[in-house]
Amino acid sequence: MPSVQQALLWGICSLCLTCGASPSLVTDPPATSPPNTQSGRKLHGRFLQITDIHPDPFYKTWSSTEADAACHRKKGPAGVYGAETSGCDTPISLVNETFKWIEANLKDKIDFVVWTGDSARHDNDEKIPRTPTQIIEQNEFVVSKFTEVFGRDGTRIPIVPTFGNNDIMPHNIFLSGPNKWTLKYTDIWRHFIPEEQRHQFQRGGWFYVEVIPRQLAVISMNTIYFFDSNSAVNGCGAKDEPGYEHMEWLRIQLEQLRRRGMKAILMGHVPPARTESKLSWDETCWQKFTLWQRQYRDILVTSLFGHMNLDHFMLHDFRELKRDTKRGRMKANMAVTPNKRVSMFEDGEVTITSASDYLLDLRESWAKLPSLRDALEAPRSKREGKSGKAPHKKMHEIGGQWGERFSVGHVSPSVIPTYFPTLRVFEYNITGLEDLVIPAEADLLSPTAPVQTEKEESDQFENPTLSSQKDKRKKAKKPHKKRKKYKFKVPSPPSKSTPPGPAYSPQTLTLTGYVQYFANITRINNDFVEPNDSSLFNGQKWNEGKHKGKQPKHNKPRPKEFEYEIEYNTTCDKVYRLKDLTVKSYLELATRIGDQDGKALLLTEEEGITYEDEIEFDVDRTPDDLAGMEKNGEKKNKKKHRKRPHKGKHDKNSVWYTFVKRAFVGTMDADDIAEQFSIAEYLEEITEQSPDNGYVGESEGAQEVIEL
Repeated sequence: MPSVQQALLWGICSLCLTCGASPSLVTDPPATSPPNTQSGRKLHGRFLQITDIHPDPFYKTWSSTEADAACHRKKGPAGVYGAETSGCDTPISLVNETFKWIEANLKDKIDFVVWTGDSARHDNDEKIPRTPTQIIEQNEFVVSKFTEVFGRDGTRIPIVPTFGNNDIMPHNIFLSGPNKWTLKYTDIWRHFIPEEQRHQFQRGGWFYVEVIPRQLAVISMNTIYFFDSNSAVNGCGAKDEPGYEHMEWLRIQLEQLRRRGMKAILMGHVPPARTESKLSWDETCWQKFTLWQRQYRDILVTSLFGHMNLDHFMLHDFRELKRDTKRGRMKANMAVTPNKRVSMFEDGEVTITSASDYLLDLRESWAKLPSLRDALEAPRSKREGKSGKAPHKKMHEIGGQWGERFSVGHVSPSVIPTYFPTLRVFEYNITGLEDLVIPAEADLLSPTAPVQTEKEESDQFENPTLSSQKDKRKKAKKPHKKRKKYKFKVPSPPSKSTPPGPAYSPQTLTLTGYVQYFANITRINNDFVEPNDSSLFNGQKWNEGKHKGKQPKHNKPRPKEFEYEIEYNTTCDKVYRLKDLTVKSYLELATRIGDQDGKALLLTEEEGITYEDEIEFDVDRTPDDLAGMEKNGEKKNKKKHRKRPHKGKHDKNSVWYTFVKRAFVGTMDADDIAEQFSIAEYLEEITEQSPDNGYVGESEGAQEVIEL
């Protein structure tokens, strides 16, 4: 039986192979039995996130990408595997090839799948309007692809789905449950939802799966109840709203998981994106969700979302919590003053223009983050009236050594070729779990029945139709004249003796990195020889794509072999330099992205940071040997042994440029990036454009797939 040290050594060697100068085949360590056996399966420390598949059975190759055609008719540049950068949906050929690639390269090498919604086409063609039957059939088609790859009963590994805003009709509109959609998807996802939780799923589309029994749960949230584009509901403040019930359910499940000593990943479709001027969730829902993240930060691993098609991450600042929220009081409609945030979506979707504005807003907000340089260089001081050492005041700004003022959310780009099709494989720490064998029958079992909320218990025998009608009548009543504040229970924070959670301190189940895959369908479709010269920024909701007006070079389609390749790998990325996916790592990256004068500090591996905030955490966690501290009588401010980080000449531009380029999965031209995001002086450094008319991933040897 291999030791923990041997397993860690193997993991390090595997990463070295993955990040080497040339592609290498990386396999799992030798085992006495196959990873998946009839008796159970062993862990690999990886899982797949796939999102926004949007299959379109009406898609036609070489049809028009114009708005009145939507890749359904007329002559045009739509390729065999999709019309990248256009408003068209995903051809069935791309869906089939994507799952073939997953079967060939990921099957038996991942532990579970996070499927973050939107598995039906958009309602973007007036001549072929969507119908409920189409939505159901397209979702059943995607389920069939999962079962083809991972087993006919769908339980070979856990697959955790969630509702997307286009998985229902009308899109964006989701009524209080039970409703026809929760009842129908209970059947469609019957192999994925634990039997003990199907009643809860019928109530509102929420459930969880213990993807590692008694260790890790993935909680599927129905973010459509939080979505600011869902006009059928009204946030999470009033007790008669499904959003309120959903948040109560989430609180109860997190509390039970904490008591059982488990960790949790939160997942949903619409991300809780929020800047000083824009938002995607109702403010009441964002406030509660952020409060839950703060109070349960000892058990949360991360949160995963899709919908926006943009590859990026979010930092949620706990200091944005309102005083009433922290006291357990909330109005039904919460004002978002002083900036009067508005929705970043148009009819529930992100446009190219709104996406660029959003990214600029993110950079502006990250530019205001507390200075890591000031925190690191701050002298140690003693708290008045208390013995012992404590962090300097400037270190209070981040929330302690582990950055516990913030939480991180990941937003994965999509399969639909709004840009290039993508998949994401996360890696996580399985130290101590290497020899765990998960029984095959455990994949869909919950050892304990989920706890019901009070509303569920009282309504469990109510007629679904009458329930929905009753909720709608309540919604139609006159608004609250006195803006009543509703009380809710505030969860207890971690005790001061509790160590930091896996999102903050590297430990078992901490995310260590991810590999971002993409399919360069410009090259694979093999239709055009001239370089892309059309800007994505046309100021319109519908985008015809970068090939508009072009004619294919062949008389009939001659696509090249389909493949996903590595765009970048965070484990060895030379720009992001994320040593793991903890909050502190992302906080450092966000500071560098926000830096506009080249003064951001890149920490070396030997350096660390210590901060404190008014939130509850134990300052004794701070090691004495971290930089910025006094060491055995050293004088304050002593920098003699401080190792200064290496900062490249163009670091302030390269990290921002790379963030933007990756957000659009490499489909945006350097000229567009320079014009839209003010990076003109960095243009001469750009070398990532492929000579064969397509984007090339940044990892060395990215043209070949590095097998896991």
